Amino acid sequence: MSTTRLIALDWGTTSLRAYRLGDDGVVLDKRGLPWGIMNLPTIDTTVGDGNNNSSRDAGFVRAFDEACGDWLRDAPGTPVIAAGMVGSAQGWREAAYVDMPLAVADVGKQLTRVEIAAGLVLHIVPGLLQRTGLPNVLRGEETQVVGVLESLEGDAEVLIGLPGTHSKWVRVQARRMTHFDTFMTGEVYAVLSQHTILGRTMERGDEPDNAAFERGLRVAQTEEGRAGVLSNIFSSRTLSLVGELSPRSQPDYLSGLLIGHEIAALKSTREAAGCAPSPHIILIGDDKLCARYQAALNLYGLNLNGIDIAAQATETGLWKIALQAGLLS
Repeated sequence: MSTTRLIALDWGTTSLRAYRLGDDGVVLDKRGLPWGIMNLPTIDTTVGDGNNNSSRDAGFVRAFDEACGDWLRDAPGTPVIAAGMVGSAQGWREAAYVDMPLAVADVGKQLTRVEIAAGLVLHIVPGLLQRTGLPNVLRGEETQVVGVLESLEGDAEVLIGLPGTHSKWVRVQARRMTHFDTFMTGEVYAVLSQHTILGRTMERGDEPDNAAFERGLRVAQTEEGRAGVLSNIFSSRTLSLVGELSPRSQPDYLSGLLIGHEIAALKSTREAAGCAPSPHIILIGDDKLCARYQAALNLYGLNLNGIDIAAQATETGLWKIALQAGLLS
């Protein structure tokens, strides 16, 4: 076995991903388990304080051991670090939020320790809290931001997009995370397409309808778009009623409509804040979803300084944060 320097965990709501990292953060091994914080393995125990706390801790311990126990037995004393919802109020231990703005180099300075056994400690990365205006939080994405910024030089503004269930857009200026926005685009799409009248006439095709997606993207640019997304989403049904949108085109049209409004709102808020009109943009996430967001950014003119799609952001970020925290010699 190659020398193990760090064990890094990306522990979210529904899944747990583990990485065994060697010199310079090279990934030596990785594995995924379906044991996120909301679906831990069941432990049959009657020992506890009446609130099932010991049983829940036992579930975390078992998931932890399945994820990386053998790695630790082969390389005892290896530091272990985790990011994600494992540090939330519903996680193993709550890692208190750190206030924004925050220098990227300071993320690793306030880790929360969980003593699992004698000499075995899990270090949890904190989430970030933005107090200005309506409060906003992120947890897990800060690690990906650290991961992608390590490969960049200079202090120019960078806009990092993390599309997904809850899309995040993190503004980095002079290597400080200064602001971020959250859009519940993915979750709203799932709800609308599965639990409202809009989904009743939709059909899923094997191939995406790119023309329907682009049509949806453009809605926020039109006069009708000024009515807002709550009004516009009904067009997914009405365009079908008048024969302009087939059942198989409706899912892609709705996706484009929601993403288009997200990018239009992002552009508007940046303009109101006096930000650079075309920052360097980095996207992190599923390749197909990032490609859709790239098309939206191109359409809305936010692509003049280039758009990159990053890979291995989480494991790289965990390695860099471990270095910041002094866990690695």
